[in-house]
Amino acid sequence: MQPTIALKVDVDTFAGTRDGVPAMLDILARFGIRATFYFSLGPDNSGKAIRRIFTRKGFLKKMLRTRAPSVYGLRTLLYGTLLPPPQIGARCREVIKRTEDAGHEVGIHCWDHVKWHDLLPWMPKSVVAMELGRASAIYEEILGHRTRTVAAPGWTVTADSLEVQDSLQLDYCSDARGRAPFYPVWEGRRFRTLQIPTTLPTTDELLGEKGITAQSLNDHLLSLIEPGLNVHTIHAELEGKATVKLFVGLLERLKEKGARFVTLAEVASESKNGAPSCSICMDEIAGRAGKVAIQGEPVA
Repeated sequence: MQPTIALKVDVDTFAGTRDGVPAMLDILARFGIRATFYFSLGPDNSGKAIRRIFTRKGFLKKMLRTRAPSVYGLRTLLYGTLLPPPQIGARCREVIKRTEDAGHEVGIHCWDHVKWHDLLPWMPKSVVAMELGRASAIYEEILGHRTRTVAAPGWTVTADSLEVQDSLQLDYCSDARGRAPFYPVWEGRRFRTLQIPTTLPTTDELLGEKGITAQSLNDHLLSLIEPGLNVHTIHAELEGKATVKLFVGLLERLKEKGARFVTLAEVASESKNGAPSCSICMDEIAGRAGKVAIQGEPVA
């Protein structure tokens, strides 16, 4: 069976939007591939993520293992602390418009990436709604239509965030890690927005783990590709900048294998009617500091 690959591109930072996305657009155009891009649209407060050293077990080890300072750059690591945070959507309108004009699907990642990723469990529902509302407003201002999809930063969800997403009448979300499209059930409570989970580990989860190097990364990823749907989350800051050569090599080898590339919207269209309801919870996975939303077992 021919493997199907959906590329989900998370864009977390100002530099990733300004520099990484244009590079990715050129690469994807060269291969004739359409992807689904999720943009952070508010302030880049990346510097505030330093507090994860004290709140997330393994965060410092991951930062060192993935060489985060060289990947993200010094300015990005100071935004929101010693340097004022740039407003990503306001300053990168043309990049976001170019992405959609090139035929890619464009969705909302968040308003403030670090705030959502680090503080969501403590946010009142009204604040969650405000975060997505502010992102939705600038999205519509830039592209002239409302979003059809959202992907939570760091695969971080709560019952309130799932409820707010339901209220937006989205076609689908991509907030979880798992096996296949499903409708989420959180502690017995069912939600109606389809979830399309990431099925493969990300580059930053793999590099430096269990002997995986830049030279062996693509071999390992290709060994995980299964017949049917594979959703691969990539990052503009990595695949569009620091690991761009590895990304090109991966696409070359996938094309050689005859892989079919689709957007997440196409996956949603094909999956909506037959997707099961499955539990969803926050738990740990290998290679990532902190918990992520994970697809559980089917729920009758």
